[in-house]
Amino acid sequence: MHTIRIAFAMAILAGTALPVLHAPASAQAASQPAHYSVTETLVGTLIDDPAAAAILQKLIPTVWANNLFQTSGRDLTLKAIQQFETVLSDEKLAEIQAEFDKIPAKS
Repeated sequence: MHTIRIAFAMAILAGTALPVLHAPASAQAASQPAHYSVTETLVGTLIDDPAAAAILQKLIPTVWANNLFQTSGRDLTLKAIQQFETVLSDEKLAEIQAEFDKIPAKS
């Protein structure tokens, strides 16, 4: 233990970087989103996950049926698409988010 303290002190005095220790798997998992987000997850990711896609088909069928949603919308979030689709009210986004919170996000 004393050797570690000396090495640490010498590294600080020398201005050198200390080696980076890898975080435990549990800490790495915590950095991954546990659930999808209407404000941060891209629609393409949602479309590609059958569970998330089923939520969208059920809660916003007219948006889901729009070809632009399926193609050009892939690189946007639901929150970003809200300005183009009146059905995506804040209340509807909250309802979708509540459903996303019930399923895990796929990595």
